[in-house]
Amino acid sequence: MVSRSVRRLLGAATVAILVGSIGLVDPAYAGSTGSGISTPKQLTKAVTLPGVLRHLLALQLIGDLNGGNRASGTAGHRRSADYVATLLQHAGYQVTRQPFQFNFCDETSSSFAQTAPAPAIYVEGTDYDLMTCSGSGDVTAAVVPVDLNLVAPRVAVTSGCEAADFTAAVVGQIALMQRGGCPFGTKVANAEAAGAAGAIVMNQGNGDPVTAPDRYSLLLGTLGAPVGIPAVGVSYGSGEAFAATPGLTVHLAASTTAEVRDTENVIAETKTGRADNVVMAGSHLDSVPEGNGINDNGSGSAALLEIALQMARTKPVNKVRFAWWGAEEASLVGSTFYVNNLTPAQRAEIRLYLNFDMVASPNYMFGVYDGDDSAAEGSGPGPAGSAQIEDLFEAFFASRGQSTNAADFSGRSDYGPFIAAGVGIPAGGLFTGAEGIKTAADVAKYGGVAGAAYDPCYHDPCDDLFRVTQKGGDAALYGQLRSQYTLFGNINTFALDTNADAIATAVITYAFDTSTIPPRTTTATARSAVTAGPPLQ
Repeated sequence: MVSRSVRRLLGAATVAILVGSIGLVDPAYAGSTGSGISTPKQLTKAVTLPGVLRHLLALQLIGDLNGGNRASGTAGHRRSADYVATLLQHAGYQVTRQPFQFNFCDETSSSFAQTAPAPAIYVEGTDYDLMTCSGSGDVTAAVVPVDLNLVAPRVAVTSGCEAADFTAAVVGQIALMQRGGCPFGTKVANAEAAGAAGAIVMNQGNGDPVTAPDRYSLLLGTLGAPVGIPAVGVSYGSGEAFAATPGLTVHLAASTTAEVRDTENVIAETKTGRADNVVMAGSHLDSVPEGNGINDNGSGSAALLEIALQMARTKPVNKVRFAWWGAEEASLVGSTFYVNNLTPAQRAEIRLYLNFDMVASPNYMFGVYDGDDSAAEGSGPGPAGSAQIEDLFEAFFASRGQSTNAADFSGRSDYGPFIAAGVGIPAGGLFTGAEGIKTAADVAKYGGVAGAAYDPCYHDPCDDLFRVTQKGGDAALYGQLRSQYTLFGNINTFALDTNADAIATAVITYAFDTSTIPPRTTTATARSAVTAGPPLQ
């Protein structure tokens, strides 16, 4: 049920967009409650759930009026950037719109089926997923395993990472490769170069399937750059079955678009504060082409925007720089472009980076990026100072009586280029889960539905404020979730409200005091395992 206050917000947002005044509000609004704000208590009081939801409503309507999505390189993203930039300009921020080009990738259709030894039809989104930036093609051919490691613990996997992995047997056939060791795009490009007519990438199957189900479930991947052959992701179980089936042939077809398009980052910073000690916070503004991307990442973008507006009249000790990244869904292109175009001196001025990507998943967990790698899972710790950022977030959730999960620095979001080798900017942030599967241990902490994805509409049209089940969301599952939580479409309002306060607490704390973050040395220390690009693990 949508509350009366939400209905009022919807009406106001609709009128603003329909009359063409999107983003134009009374300048007195921006920062009107922010005057004199200098403490977490003051800012969390000013940042309200209705305030964040009004931005989500605007982003929803922008998508609805511009082709049903807000993907970079489309009118929906341009209007989203207009909305954010206009509000921030009226609030008094120094706003920069940083243009860049990227590889735009979209799909029109796909199909995947087994033709021998027995016919079987696979369902997209359940049995397979067409990888982002897959090439077009229509091929029926044998499946050829490439350097798979199917023996537990399946940690040392480099399937498809080297040209030497491929034999002549793959020519004209469909290469079956396993996640791990290098970006998905490297695997598929190598398969294409070896003469394969198509590619299947299976999940890795490492770790405990109970505590790390995302290493076994359906693989949703992006290739980063266009390839010339169709490529799909499948679960570990499906890949294992394919590898064990003698004489397996499949039919794989895809119709896709791949071209260079223009897009932009929106950067806003305070006019006051130490320019040599910048506190930076970012969220990606783009959606996938499949839909409006209300949780991914309307949620982080809307929360960060409301926080920036409420801080507009604050005079911080340290300059605060907010960023709304473009083309994150095309493999972190916007944030990578930004970091790569900073001089060494400009990089040194950024004391820390905070990242907020998907902060309102309907079947949520409270994920805090594992700065010290205390969970000892995945990619290792962040640069020095990341552990202290994690501590701040952990203290916030403890103060609210909430549990947390350690979220790995897997390289899947815009912190990647900041923490990469040679950059070494400490980072932290929040994440409520994507296609990963909620465990029984999670349910004990947060409630919800075990065995279902944290966001059942991840990268799907149903990641929407309205018509979730009409756009493909599982009606029974969302009925279960609504019986426990207050949902607004694909948004868990409790998770959004709590995380907005956590974000506000971190931003305002560091705006006035970064003494807990150790100074960086001239040569930045960073983990070499994570670089900007598609997921590595």
